[in-house]
Amino acid sequence: MSTSAIAPDLTQRPPRSPRVRLGGYVLLPRILDKGRAALAGKLGEYHYAGKGMDRHFFNFVGLDHASLKQELAKGGGDWEILNWIQANAKHQRPPWEIAAWSEYHERRTPDGDIETLEFITEQLKKLSTLREDIHTWFDYLDLDDHCTFGGKA
Repeated sequence: MSTSAIAPDLTQRPPRSPRVRLGGYVLLPRILDKGRAALAGKLGEYHYAGKGMDRHFFNFVGLDHASLKQELAKGGGDWEILNWIQANAKHQRPPWEIAAWSEYHERRTPDGDIETLEFITEQLKKLSTLREDIHTWFDYLDLDDHCTFGGKA
């Protein structure tokens, strides 16, 4: 299976929302979209490097982004990649722990340090001065994706 055949073009649309789950993991479908797009040269303004929010997933399962990218290059679908992750993760997590981790990240707000709060405030000003319902990191990512591709805040 060709990786480019299933790679999203992130210059044309955003990756899946961080809220979408695969195997119970939030962030994972978004990471897979970015990894496939990176392999196809269609990453756009997104990043696939185990940084930012993605690092939380890689740390939780005990994998590095480069090994996942090598597996993505083989062209497997989401379920094949999930099975590979489950087989190769250094940290084997029971379903309840995956669910708790995912719930935490769905509700996670920007940290209280001044640099982070200033960053998120400036970013939100650029996206919308009217929205008062953006509280979590996932809220911010969804709004940013929406506005980046022509949506109105």
